[in-house]
Amino acid sequence: MGEIMRAENNQKQGRSVGKAILYWVIEIAVAVCIALLIIQVIRPTVVRETSMLPNFQDGNYLFVYRLAYKGDKTPQKGDVIIFKSKLTTDNGKPKMLIKRVIGLPGDHITIQDNKVWINGKEDKQTYTHDGKTNGTILNYTVPKNHYFCMGDNRLVSIDSRYASVGAVAKNKIVGKVVFRLYPFREIGTIKNPYKSN
Repeated sequence: MGEIMRAENNQKQGRSVGKAILYWVIEIAVAVCIALLIIQVIRPTVVRETSMLPNFQDGNYLFVYRLAYKGDKTPQKGDVIIFKSKLTTDNGKPKMLIKRVIGLPGDHITIQDNKVWINGKEDKQTYTHDGKTNGTILNYTVPKNHYFCMGDNRLVSIDSRYASVGAVAKNKIVGKVVFRLYPFREIGTIKNPYKSN
C-alpha cells in the first residue's frame, strides 16, 4: 500500500514539475516574441558624431521609431531621421547618419552667404549650432520621394549639401528619432523646432 502511495506521489510531483517547466517555456516564448516585436518597431541607437550639436551630443542614447514613415506616412520638415547613406563604413556597409529634414519633395533650396532659403523664404536657423550654413546651393529642387537633410552643426556636417550624401530617398530612411534615454538629465521626447509644442 505504501509503495502504491509513493508511486502516486511521484506521479503527482512529476506532473507538477512538468507543468512548471511548461509554464516556464511559455513565459520565455512570450518574452522572446515581445522582444522581437519591439525590435521591429523601435531601434536603439547611439550618436557617434558632433554633426547634430547642440541638440544631440556624442554618446546620446536614442530610440528610433521604425514605422514612422511606412505606407503613406512621410517625413515632415524638422524631423530628425536615421538613414542609410551612400557613404560606407570600414567594412563596406552603408553608413548610418542622423540628420534633420529641411526640405521636402518639390521644395526649392538655396544656400548662400551662410543663409538658407526654402521656396524663397529665409529659413530661421535658431536651433543650429551657430546659426550659419556654409556652402553654396542655388535653387536646388528636392526630387520626388527624396528629402534634403542637414545636421544641426552645419559647419562640420556631411549631409545633403554634398554629392557624397545628396538628397535622401524615402526607402533609405530607417526611422524617426522620437526619444532620448541618455543622458538622463535630457530624457524625453524629441521636439521639432518647426512645430509649436
